[in-house]
Amino acid sequence: MERQQILYLWLAEGALDTETVAWAFHDGTQGRGPSLPDGEPPYKTAIAALEDGWFLLQSPAPYNLQPGLEHETSYLPNEFIFERRIAVKG
Repeated sequence: MERQQILYLWLAEGALDTETVAWAFHDGTQGRGPSLPDGEPPYKTAIAALEDGWFLLQSPAPYNLQPGLEHETSYLPNEFIFERRIAVKG
């Protein structure tokens, strides 16, 4: 039986080789699959996640930066969503 793990990486820019600035991990294996380290970003770049076997599901849509809104709170741009499937015993 397979279970899904989802990894969100927010990068400094829209390119896969730029630095990870934030991340979120969702584990559908209920802890029976590989975990990610706490504290530091699990991958320095999205390229590193691809090299470790994650599949890219979604890249960010282009967006326009608006001068004067640099200090407004909003969603994080440059969001990449990855998936890996893990075989677990039923």
